[in-house]
Amino acid sequence: MDTPIVDFVRRYAASGVARLHMPGHKGRPLLGCEPWDITEIAGADALWEAEGIIRRSEENAAALFGSRATFYSIEGSSQCIRAMVLLAVTERTPGREPLILAARNVHKAFVYAAALAGARVEWIWPEKSASLCSCPVSPAALEEALSRLPGTPAAVYVTSPDYLGARADIAALAAVCRRWETPLLVDNAHGAYLHFCQPPQSPLDLGAALSCDSAHKTLPALTGAAYLHVGKAAPVHWEERARGAMAAFGSTSPSYLTLASLDACNRYLAEGYPERLRETAARLEEIRARLRDAGWEVLESDALRLTLRGDGPEMARRLRAGGVEMEYSDRDHLVLMATPENAPEDLERAVRALGRNDLPPHAPPDLPIARGEAVLTPREALFAPRERVPIEQALGRICGAPTVSCPPAVPVVVSGERIGPEAVALMRYLGLGEADVLR
Repeated sequence: MDTPIVDFVRRYAASGVARLHMPGHKGRPLLGCEPWDITEIAGADALWEAEGIIRRSEENAAALFGSRATFYSIEGSSQCIRAMVLLAVTERTPGREPLILAARNVHKAFVYAAALAGARVEWIWPEKSASLCSCPVSPAALEEALSRLPGTPAAVYVTSPDYLGARADIAALAAVCRRWETPLLVDNAHGAYLHFCQPPQSPLDLGAALSCDSAHKTLPALTGAAYLHVGKAAPVHWEERARGAMAAFGSTSPSYLTLASLDACNRYLAEGYPERLRETAARLEEIRARLRDAGWEVLESDALRLTLRGDGPEMARRLRAGGVEMEYSDRDHLVLMATPENAPEDLERAVRALGRNDLPPHAPPDLPIARGEAVLTPREALFAPRERVPIEQALGRICGAPTVSCPPAVPVVVSGERIGPEAVALMRYLGLGEADVLR
């Protein structure tokens, strides 16, 4: 597969042209990557009006991922989430309210996007919660939530995989959405590799209309590299509107280093990646079995994640003492993320560092579900005067900025909701000292 962006920046770096244009380093190395760091010079194309090398590279990505169209982001999936919400609201079926039905475990970018787009959000809540990182949604729960609404929403929005690696039944959720004639949007930031499993398992493969993937989370791309995928289940006109939705939230100075990494990733994916992915997934499954034998509670998760339930701070301490840095830990969980770029020794080191589980039994918490009363829309709350107050003074106040333990996660309280006693208890549990509230 060709790499038009990589080829262009290489040629330019080797050309010896006098750089009387941005950026200010003029290609002279400070970090070493500067010769490749360019701006929209002649021949380099422009991300938000792509018709040359960037467009060709995005078309390569679309062919690889099986999408109707794929658009690059150099500002992570956060930018793609904003674009998905904007598309759902501005391009909704005529006569429908700008309402999105969303599983509660959202990235905070979703809340801000809803505010900016003027969307109203109805939440699908978890039936019970042992972690704010998860909000499982069954097809029956989605059907029930849709039936309670006064009308069909502009879209349904879910996060899968979630931060602990749990995956929703996207095919079944998409079937429900088809019956209700509403598009399914999926935050697939942690599952960019899923299309390359056997059989393919990405949200688009399973019937979603839109999906955002963070390439940098599970593929060998630079931080900030991500995709917005338009699926074949999306309304036809969304393909031509998608780049404009991305541009509404994107920088006019996109990083060509990040674009080049997405371009190079296309060739990487086209040249034996499914087999490397299969080998890594098999290695991780073996590691899971060994950790279970050593007494650790290993949760079910997606193929490239290793999630343990237990004393997170102590597990993190052991790993760091053994020269291993984890993705995430909290009071009750530890998350490790691996890719084919990890050497087998990386996983072996983690197993050695954890050793045998000699910790006291760890009971999963029964966290209260803070169903805050919606007093204002997210837009009204986020644009109102706000202040920060100690948690003890937050009870009964209206939330300004959303309170999230880690993205994506169930917000303890969302902008515009009144803070109740359950929310205060959760914030104390999470160690949050202050809350953002309306004046």
